[in-house]
Amino acid sequence: MFALQEAFSMLHGGDQSVLDLATATGMPDSTVHRILQSGLSGGAIDQICRGKYRPGPTIIKIAMHAMAHVPSAATTQRLLTGLHDATGGAALLFALTPFGGLRRLCTDYAWGDLDPGELGVFAHPLVTHSRSLRTGASGRVILAHLPAPLQELVFAEELPADAAPGAIRDNDALAATLTQIRQSGYAVAQEEVVPGWDAIAAPVMWGDIAMGSVLLAKPKADMPADLSKLIEHTRDTARKLSALTAAPTSHI
Repeated sequence: MFALQEAFSMLHGGDQSVLDLATATGMPDSTVHRILQSGLSGGAIDQICRGKYRPGPTIIKIAMHAMAHVPSAATTQRLLTGLHDATGGAALLFALTPFGGLRRLCTDYAWGDLDPGELGVFAHPLVTHSRSLRTGASGRVILAHLPAPLQELVFAEELPADAAPGAIRDNDALAATLTQIRQSGYAVAQEEVVPGWDAIAAPVMWGDIAMGSVLLAKPKADMPADLSKLIEHTRDTARKLSALTAAPTSHI
């Protein structure tokens, strides 16, 4: 069963035939068929039609249990508050959600004495909306660390109608940006989501997959010419969250 789960991952999910799974695992067709049939009753496997299978709801339940505990809400708030205190900017945590299409959702934030009323248009698109991974630093650092087939799904999306003028519209330019992000470990957005605001983001990783991102946002006028200290603070927060994701019993 573990080999079959890995095969579904290698084949990028979706509906797979017994032959496809047998080829991916190196197991005989009869063995693959027997394991698949044994997984139907407990919900580990769904049979879509004759000869086609996909991972079932039990697999999703296992993943949800694993993700719900790493890291804890108290820990994320403490780390985001630390990022805000060190930089004076708004610190936000985004999580990747595949339900209804790949999106990022703001799950926690810290902006101290900043007045959300004064943030106005900033708070609306960044906190209350599900946002395309095509736009903004927080979306692109997640997108850069997703498997190629998932990236292609995002490339095929239309750019959100309310995207700011600074958003990257060309897919070739977007792909080149993702390569730079993987090399540098962070992304910078200049008035890309909200006019008047710049942002820095770094990925929160679980293994080689980005589960979310940490975003530091400030008014463009407050961003220094040298971003190196802000980048390091943002990356350090993301690294700590990634370490907790990989080893939730550690204390950071």
